[in-house]
Amino acid sequence: MRKFIPVLLMLTLLLACDEKQVSSSIPVPEKKTVLDGLNHPWSIAFLTPTQALISEKDGNLLKVDLETKTKSIIKGFPDDLTDSIRAVHFGDNSGIFEVLIDPNFKKTPWVYLSYAAKKPGVGTTTKVIRAQMKNDSLYGHETLIEAAPYTKEYFHYGGGMVFGPEGKLYVTLGERLFWERDEPEIPIAQDLTDKRGKIYRINPDGSIPEDNPDLGGDAVPGIYALGIRAAQGITVQPGTGNIWFSEHGTIQGDEINLLKAGANYGWPNVTSGRLRSSDYTPPKLEGVTFTPPIWFWSHTVAPTGLTFYTGDEFPQWKNDLLVPGLSRGSLWRFRVENEIIKSAEELFVDDRVRIRKVRQSPDGKLYFLTDEDNGKLIQIIPQ
Repeated sequence: MRKFIPVLLMLTLLLACDEKQVSSSIPVPEKKTVLDGLNHPWSIAFLTPTQALISEKDGNLLKVDLETKTKSIIKGFPDDLTDSIRAVHFGDNSGIFEVLIDPNFKKTPWVYLSYAAKKPGVGTTTKVIRAQMKNDSLYGHETLIEAAPYTKEYFHYGGGMVFGPEGKLYVTLGERLFWERDEPEIPIAQDLTDKRGKIYRINPDGSIPEDNPDLGGDAVPGIYALGIRAAQGITVQPGTGNIWFSEHGTIQGDEINLLKAGANYGWPNVTSGRLRSSDYTPPKLEGVTFTPPIWFWSHTVAPTGLTFYTGDEFPQWKNDLLVPGLSRGSLWRFRVENEIIKSAEELFVDDRVRIRKVRQSPDGKLYFLTDEDNGKLIQIIPQ
């Protein structure tokens, strides 16, 4: 018995060491601030691994250098941009939203932008343009989408954009209402003659692809899906080419959806949460099939600019979906298999910050933008 105890102890120590080696081989994520002094940044588009364009929701379109930490304002932004000073309403969502560069930017230096455009005395709406960039200036502006009518609502512009694997541009447009009781007889997001509350699929020049779904002769050209409340994030899944988007609910009801041609995502007739206007009852829509979300939360997250991770620094995250949130400052990692979310993990639960966008650089590094007065570009690095 005396001889057996040391052997047992040695085996225990060896197993403990082995477990420690296995656990230490899995990188632990931590945050590293790369840039600060940003004015509520919304989106980032990498020009190179170390240079990028950053859109400030309450500021400008910037060109930044991640090595020298320098920032410069891109000149030539459209002059119908609405100032987001929150003087009318604290929850004013207007400003600059998404920035993308052309997939073939070196040959065709187009920059694609979504923002809240204004008409003095009339109101604002979501506008999507493209312009060529030369010497840190935009020129040759072209309007791709103008989501009229202009209204005096300051909410739910949408503005998420992504290029699909086939080179088409997908755009999310919010339905712009704060209260459901303000819905017209046919809810905005359910009305195919209304531009708002939809997801669009267009060619890079704004023309309509011939293989878009046929939604009827009265439908606004370019509509790809409907029943959208306030989708901001949209991204492409590597390998499959599937397109996923995040959706803001009202009282709970935040969702992750898989985009399908011609799908109706239900707003405001169906929701995974509750309506803000308790006295509103949506009209019954005959012969309509609603597409349910792939995932929804039982609490408010306010999900925004999501992305799939394909880098090498966190091998255990390969092809996982990363979803940031504004509410409570959350960042989620989802294990996705085909079209099913298999597991969910919330990251940095002891260090929360409002996050507007998660994006991967061309060299596989992972960054996110914080939605603050002193906004930051933060890199997620292995500890």
